[in-house]
Formats: sequence, structure tokens, C-alpha cells
Amino acid sequence: MADSTETPVLDLLVNMTSDSLDASSLDPQTLMLVRVAALAAVDAPTISYLLNFGAAAEVDVDAEQVRGVLAGIAPIVGTPRVASAMGKIAEALGVAIEVAERDMQSAN
Repeated sequence: MADSTETPVLDLLVNMTSDSLDASSLDPQTLMLVRVAALAAVDAPTISYLLNFGAAAEVDVDAEQVRGVLAGIAPIVGTPRVASAMGKIAEALGVAIEVAERDMQSAN
């Protein structure tokens, strides 16, 4: 039986992301940009963007690259999916900022 943790599903998702980075022949930045494209294509929920942007930040993916991906896939996935992705990305960034602010307050 696997070790029990307080966040088994989150731990699984983090491990899957790490394993994906290890198994892919793409460089880490390209892989994370492909993942952003896939998230938009499947109309993923906000939490998926939040989880993946943590990994993307670790490999120095920036906002301009994400905008470029969304512009590049727009003709394929359509305006509604790209608009939905933009809204969910904004929500995810808002959540990340809130969490960071709470962490800073609790540290003081």
C-alpha cells in the first residue's frame, strides 16, 4: 500500500507532471507551452492552469510565451476556447496571488 499523505491526489498530479518532463523529448519550456495549448484545447478548469503554471514558472515560461501559444492555437480551437482559457488563467493568477499574500501574512 502507498504511503498516506495529506494531499494524495495533488501529490499524484505533481508526480505525473514530473514524470512527463522526464519522459518527454521536448525541452521543459516547450513541454509546458504544449501543456498550456492542451489545457486550452480541452477547456480545462482553473485549477489545472494553476497547477501547470507552477511548473511552467520553474522553467521560466513567461506571459508573452503563453500569449503566443493562445494566439497560435486560436484558429484551431476557436475564439470561445481561447477566451475561456484567458479567463481561467486570470482566475488562476488571482488565486496564486491570494495564496502568496496569505503566506506572507502568516510568516510575519
